[in-house]
Amino acid sequence: MNILAISGSLRARSSNTNLLHAIVTLAPPNTEVRIYEGIGELPHFNPDLDRDEPPVAVQTWRDQLKWADGVILCTPEYANGVPGVLKNALDWIVSSGEFVDKPTVVISASPLQTGGEKAHTSLLLTLEMMTANITGKLTVPLVNQKVNEAYVITDAILEQEINQVLDGLLASQ
Repeated sequence: MNILAISGSLRARSSNTNLLHAIVTLAPPNTEVRIYEGIGELPHFNPDLDRDEPPVAVQTWRDQLKWADGVILCTPEYANGVPGVLKNALDWIVSSGEFVDKPTVVISASPLQTGGEKAHTSLLLTLEMMTANITGKLTVPLVNQKVNEAYVITDAILEQEINQVLDGLLASQ
């Protein structure tokens, strides 16, 4: 199974991106997990640019989603919502439909006790409108205490929860 993992953060040492790198190490051997790193290269969504030949970064984004049998989205919460860069990326997919019936895991992770629950709820609403097949949901409070900068999950409960959502994603195939 090919899985595309997407972080909603552009920070170089983002705890959400660190969590995705940790997830890569938990994937079974017959599974390729690729972390998409082009989210910051996407232009601001503009329907006038969304034609037969969209901007190169948009086409690359869509091609990566087409390659994937499943998707893992992991996002922080900014100002009680989904970071603009992630919302922008999803806006480019509304008309082209790469998320239609796509098995998808939604994770929000935050250094706060709330675990980014408002961003999580907002992201789920967007993906449900796009008719993604949500196979797993998870909020991760206090993520900085559970995943280190070496991409190791240091919390046994979180590791179990990640394995459960991965199992659900893999079972969707």
